Amino acid sequence: MIAPVVDQAWWDRHEADADVALADVRWYLDGRSGRAAYEGGHLRGAVFVDLERWLSGEGGPTVGRHPLPDPATFAAGMARCGIGDDTIVIAYDDAGGVIAARLVWMLRATGHEAALLNGGVTAYRGPLEKGSGSADRSPAAFTARPWPAEKLAGAAEAADRRNIVIDARDRNRYRGEQDPIDARPGHIPGAANLPCRENLAADGTFLPADELRRRFEESGVVEGSSVISYCGSGVTACHNLLALELAGFAPGRLYPGSWSQYSQMADVDVATGSAPG
Repeated sequence: MIAPVVDQAWWDRHEADADVALADVRWYLDGRSGRAAYEGGHLRGAVFVDLERWLSGEGGPTVGRHPLPDPATFAAGMARCGIGDDTIVIAYDDAGGVIAARLVWMLRATGHEAALLNGGVTAYRGPLEKGSGSADRSPAAFTARPWPAEKLAGAAEAADRRNIVIDARDRNRYRGEQDPIDARPGHIPGAANLPCRENLAADGTFLPADELRRRFEESGVVEGSSVISYCGSGVTACHNLLALELAGFAPGRLYPGSWSQYSQMADVDVATGSAPG
């Protein structure tokens, strides 16, 4: 399978390949429009993939804000975006891939070739297109596949100290200093804080693999560890999962409900502060 992250030199070599598609997956927690950002300027030939419509199902207290969508919904979205079963997808955003990682993880988890474009818009060298661009890419055939159980984890597994659990949220939310979004502040007891944005250098590209590996090792990850990644709603947690592979470790598991589900559960413990707890 293709590496989880590719650089612009890779894209330059493959841009004209019919079996390669570029996907813009911009989305903003503050409510700004990802599509508007796409139409304001996107990489040449990119198609816009709507996170709320195609990459997540209907949210709620029992499932979290961004549960995985029904496989048929995901397949319909990919087909509509011109992504087929054999398409190699290179995804990007304007935040170092922390949002686009959701699409890449979903595709890789179901056996498709996909990677992040390192640095996304901020590192791209070349002119941007404006307007709807390639949003009307010809539909393709994309087969619905069930989400593989071995790549997912639930709340009970995330609370099991036999697993190495990593929290991708910013440090203030992990510590419980503030959480304007979810029911309770804090983190899952035993979880280590690895903010996904700290996987990146100042220019928005990934840190070298050896530095990423050191970050994971400092959080208790060793060869053979059972790693579970979560965040606020199961989106940016995927960035840590891709970084885990980039660092040379075996794939981890995603807790899709993440904190937006866990914090709604009245019968579970919550930790605060900078220690795992």
